[in-house]
Amino acid sequence: MREIIGRTDEKQILEQTLKSQEAELIAIYGRRRVGKTYLVRKSFQKHIIFEFSGVHNATLKEQLTNFRNTLTEAMRLPVPPAIPSGWPEAFQMLKNYAEPLLKKSKCVIFLDEFPWLSSAKSRFLPAFEFFWNSWGTKQNNLIFAICGSAASWMIQKVVNNKGGLHNRITKKIRLLPFTLAETSEYLKHNNINLDQYQVIQLYMAMGGIPQYLKEILPGQSAAQNIDRICFTKDGILQNEFNNLYQSLFAGADKHISIVKALAAKHSGLTRKEIITACGLSTGGSTTLLLDELTESGFISDYVPFEKNVRDSIYKLSDEYSMFYIKFIENSRATGAGTWIKLSAGSSWRSWSGTAFESVCLKHTKEIKAALGIAGVYTEESAWRYVPGKGQPCAQINLLYDRQDFCISICEMKFSNTIFTIDKTYATELTQKRDVFKSKTKTPKTIFIVMVTTFGTTDNSYKTGLVQNDIKLEALFK
Repeated sequence: MREIIGRTDEKQILEQTLKSQEAELIAIYGRRRVGKTYLVRKSFQKHIIFEFSGVHNATLKEQLTNFRNTLTEAMRLPVPPAIPSGWPEAFQMLKNYAEPLLKKSKCVIFLDEFPWLSSAKSRFLPAFEFFWNSWGTKQNNLIFAICGSAASWMIQKVVNNKGGLHNRITKKIRLLPFTLAETSEYLKHNNINLDQYQVIQLYMAMGGIPQYLKEILPGQSAAQNIDRICFTKDGILQNEFNNLYQSLFAGADKHISIVKALAAKHSGLTRKEIITACGLSTGGSTTLLLDELTESGFISDYVPFEKNVRDSIYKLSDEYSMFYIKFIENSRATGAGTWIKLSAGSSWRSWSGTAFESVCLKHTKEIKAALGIAGVYTEESAWRYVPGKGQPCAQINLLYDRQDFCISICEMKFSNTIFTIDKTYATELTQKRDVFKSKTKTPKTIFIVMVTTFGTTDNSYKTGLVQNDIKLEALFK
């Protein structure tokens, strides 16, 4: 298990299944390239007796042929058996192979890209339900791991199944991208020595996706790596965007439409605003689209301060999607040196602020710890006030409503030097605080928190206005 970076809770769950005295059915889901397959292989490498992966858009016959061929290799048969006529026969073949091995020791069967096996008219899911309920549940030495990148499908069809798999899942893992700390550890494991400012630049462009981070080369700066991976003809992220969404979602054009609408509005959109911007219906189909994007980790929903779930604000939270739409999709410039040139322009400055803020929203636990309130119950939310003409508006993208009768309002600013609060910005902060206190009528004490890369200059505008100054290093803990 030493080769698995981070994933502390996930490793513990999988280790528990190896000690279990009962049959275990584990559902693991998360977006593509986040490391699901790697986690299962490394955790169970000594116990896997059969591993099979579905193929996107393959026919039933193609999937069954692949299944037969994989089973032939696992059994080391000199002559392959006939292709099974359907999934019931395929699972019977798997049962016959596994039974003798299960009598001797703990065994793992691993089906990867599970949703791709359940194509239209394949009858895969009913066959699996019967296989598991009639045989799998009785095998005390069996761990059956199923993975899927189509996270929403996994939740609806497997985790929350109302039929034969109802309450049959014994463990579930939603695998998220690496945190900044895990990203830094992963890069060091690959002999890449970059400081935290360099690491967060990489993170803002491609997120904590292990498969993307694997492309980082030692001896190159963040800018050089981004340049090569995203803007040269052989860079894996130059054309990843459409492949990513098309492989996960049926009718992916609507999903992409939502993602692009959110990319254009970094402060986020309500469900109603998304419907208007994308020309969607007001029914359940839009809810499904939003759920699929949320469960797959591309967007996040935030409940505004003192509001309920119906008032949720959706934001684009996938760093690569944000970066692709901003810089790669319609860029005329490609080739070596493209990013180094772009990162000197005004577009970079506006994007870096938005991207840094998005990263901070994924590290609210670390910010809370830096505030010294890790043990205090808090509710995290956003807040915005859109007034009539001539009145001041205000937006807060992260606040901690604390049980100790205080509210911490966080301002997140990305800078390549120490950030300086000038008179104009001090006025803006004061106005934001005062509008928030006035409109919410909260009796709680309001603290203003600055979260920046290198800290905030001590000057007369900061003194008495900013109560907490959090630097980039706190996000890496």
